[in-house]
This record gives sequence, C-alpha cells and structure tokens, in this order.
Amino acid sequence: MAPFKLDRRSLGASIFWSVASAAAVPMPLQAQTVRDTVRVAVLAPRGIGTFDPHRATAHYDRMLASWIHGALVRFKPGSISPADLEPDLAERWDTSADGRVWTFFLRPGVRFHRGFGPVTAEDVVFSLRKAADPATSAYAGDFAALDSVEAIDPGTVRITLKRPIPSLLGLVANYSGGFIVSRKGTEQAAGDPSTAAAGFGPFMLGHQAPGQSIELVANDDYFRGKPLLRRIDYTFVGALSTSDLAFNAGEVDIIEGQQDQTWINRVRQTANSDVDVIEPTEMSWLHLNVTQKPLDDPRVRRAIGLAVNRPELLAWRGADLARVARGVIPVRYLGFAADVSLPGHDMAEARRLLADAGYPNGLTIKTIHTSNPVMLNAVQVVQAQLRRAGITLDVQVVDHVTYNQMIRKDLSPLVHYAAARFPVADTMLTQFFHSRSTVGAVSGVTNFSHCNVADADLDTARGDPDPERQLALWGDAQAKIVAADCAVPLLETMQVWARRADFDYGFPFTGAMSTGPLITEASHFRR
Repeated sequence: MAPFKLDRRSLGASIFWSVASAAAVPMPLQAQTVRDTVRVAVLAPRGIGTFDPHRATAHYDRMLASWIHGALVRFKPGSISPADLEPDLAERWDTSADGRVWTFFLRPGVRFHRGFGPVTAEDVVFSLRKAADPATSAYAGDFAALDSVEAIDPGTVRITLKRPIPSLLGLVANYSGGFIVSRKGTEQAAGDPSTAAAGFGPFMLGHQAPGQSIELVANDDYFRGKPLLRRIDYTFVGALSTSDLAFNAGEVDIIEGQQDQTWINRVRQTANSDVDVIEPTEMSWLHLNVTQKPLDDPRVRRAIGLAVNRPELLAWRGADLARVARGVIPVRYLGFAADVSLPGHDMAEARRLLADAGYPNGLTIKTIHTSNPVMLNAVQVVQAQLRRAGITLDVQVVDHVTYNQMIRKDLSPLVHYAAARFPVADTMLTQFFHSRSTVGAVSGVTNFSHCNVADADLDTARGDPDPERQLALWGDAQAKIVAADCAVPLLETMQVWARRADFDYGFPFTGAMSTGPLITEASHFRR
C-alpha cells in the first residue's frame, strides 16, 4: 500500500472537496472498518533532519527515533519521570556501592531491523561511545563523566564512570544519546543515511518521499509483541495551518497542535477530536550574550528582565498550556530551587537602569530568530514589551534550520530559545549555563549566553554522592545564574497534540521525552 501523501499543491482543493462532499458521499466500508494505519502530520518544512538519533535535536526527528529505536532502559510510556524508568534492552542491572560501576544484562533474542542481526553488547558499546563523541553526537556533553564502556560478553555491558552522577539511567534511557544503534548499520550510513535508522523498536523504516513523508511499518519481531498498528504515515508540512486543515478534513489522525488556548478550545469541541496537553514543558528564555555589547553591561541585562511581563505572556499563551517561569529551569525538575526568585516586572526601574548604563533614549539589540510560528509569535509579544522600556528588538527572521546553524555560530547576541531536557537540574543547567557548553567550544551546543558563574557548583554537584548536598549546590548554581542575568526565563509551555478521539495510544498519554506522540506496539484505533 502506498504511503499517505499530503500534496501541498493540491491540499486546498483536496480539503475543499472533502468538506463539501462529506455529507453527500458516504465513506467506503473498508475505510470505516480497517484502521491499522495512523497518519501523523508534523511541522517540518524540509522534512526529516536526520535519521541518526544521536544527532536528533528537532522534535520531529526525536519522534521518529522514539518509534524506531530502543535503549538499555526506557521511560514508562506516557511518563517523563525518572522514577518510572524500566527495563528495555537490559533485563536487569547492578551497580557498585560507590555508584561508579554499572553492569547491564541484555535481553536475549532482540534483533535489529532490516537484517542487521541480533543486538549485542558490542552494539551497545559502539552506541554509547558514539553518543559521547562530539564528532558524532549532539549530546556528547551529557557523557562527560563516562570513563569506559566494555562488552564483558555478548550479553553483558559494563559502564564505568569517572565520578558518580545524578542519573546514569537517564543517560542510557530512550532519549537523546541513550538510543542503541546498529554498529553495522551506522557504518554503512555514509552510503545510505537511512541505514542509521536500523533500530530494534516497534516500527521500522519503509518507503520515503524525501521532504514530504516517511512510511514506517510494523516490526513483527519486536520483542514486546507484534504491533497492533501495521503502519505509520509520517507527513511533513510547511505550516501548522496546513495540518490543521487536513485534520479537519479527516485526512490525518494526529497533528502537532497550536500552542494557543483558542485553538485548544475549538478542537476539543470538534466531533471525534481530542487534545493532549503533555509534559515535559518547554522552557523558553532570552539568552543574553554577556561578552557582547551592549549585553556585557549587567544593567542592560537586568533592564531586559525587568521589562518582560510574564503574566502578560501567560495571558497571551493560555493557562491550559503554560505557566510563568519561576526560575531558570522548570519547576518540576529534580533540583529546582524554589527559594531563588526571578526579578519581577518593573518598567520604571528598567528605564532607570538603561539611563544609568548610558542609554537614556533607549537602544537597539539585534537577534536572529526562527520562522517557526509559535516561537516567532512569542518573541513578537516580548518585542512589544521591551519597546515600552525603550529597547528595540531588531528581529532577523530565517528558516528554522538556518536559525539553529546561525545561533550555534554565535551570530546572535540575544537568542530566544525553547527546550525540554531530562528532568534533572544538572542536565539543563549544564547544557545552557556551563562554560563547557558555550557555543563554539568543542562540546558546546546551547550555552548562548557564555555564562560561567555556576561552573564550580555544577561540577562539584556532579561528583557529590550526597543527594542533599547536590540539591544545595544546584540551588547555589541557580542563584548565581539569576543574579548574573545570563538569561531571562519566560514561560514553561506544554506540548499540544490533537488526535482522533477513537485513537488510543495504549497508555495514558501525559508526557513523552521526545515532546511528541510515542507510538508503541499497544497503540491502536478503537473499533
């Protein structure tokens, strides 16, 4: 069966015909009874970014990885809590008393897709070493404490750490650098990039229409059981309005929702439609480069923070899907410092600080920004707020791929960024506020502010085996980052997805670390 294709050129006519004729033309009997394919549409104007799960940073790439790949352990489907990690490829594991040596015992009989053979300890060793290498992974910084990974025998892997870390299981879970890839498939990826998608999960890669859609087919040899769905048709669209129209016309079953309260209310009132508002929240900030003028002046940075009105942002975004930021990391992360307060909204003080810094008539700050409509709309609200204080935000809009490339070349002194991470303070604080993660550094990816005030606390906390001291150090780190105004936290925003009301994920869908739907062997349409 050919994969579902959403033809952008004829989409308007297709939807018009579907809506206009729905009352006159009954659905074929087969379409009413056979529901073994789920059709998913996501905002990705250029299509898939990468088949390599260790390089997947965009949500549409992470979603694909979560359907295809597995890991040593996994988050319980529907949950993002580290307390809910459970066995996946590893049946069980042991750890030494000092927390530095972990031994994983692999489940026998698990096989990679596409004829790449059984999953062995050598594949696990290869995968984790690859994830820890800046040349082959976007998540290498997460594995800084890794000392060695060894295959003791074909079914046993030993991981040795340089020092204890807050959550080794989090690093080897089905998220970011934890995915296990086929060594053979990865080595062949130079000739065929899709071989990097040889996982052992419930679905495997099928037909591709580059830039338009990907078909995934059921992996009937999946160790947890034959998937109830036979296929996923994964389609890429250039605008959320496109998938919205297709959803309304019955042409897709799951779509990326709009982070808009009015949109949520409308879809919830539409027949056979439901909305899932899920964790993790994406934290959004304005990252301020402390090494570039005028942001090298702490008075200017503080003025920007005081000019931002978070309650106004929340009213614009919607209370069902967002909450105001209360710190530099999300409230529900392990290690969030509840006693560290952000500066409140104070326009008069913002103007006074600007004048004191030598800008009595205001100033202009340039920023490179993504064309992603959700993020662009948000920065336009912030832009209006800053203008009231005399701060002109000169926004240069580029497509999302170019935006990610340019901000990682340190070309934007102010970076509006939103992200979700593994819900432990160490991960987000290290990736966004440790000097080791500064863009341009060997392992730098997301420290756009060049912040370094919390390095010592973060490094000490990573090696401290006492949980209470770790919490205290993370709290100290957050206090220093706030005091230095390295970034202006804005909102915590939930992920929004719409689906047919008769589609059942197979578990309560309250969260997914990929920030998008997790489709498993249990997902199905209710008859």
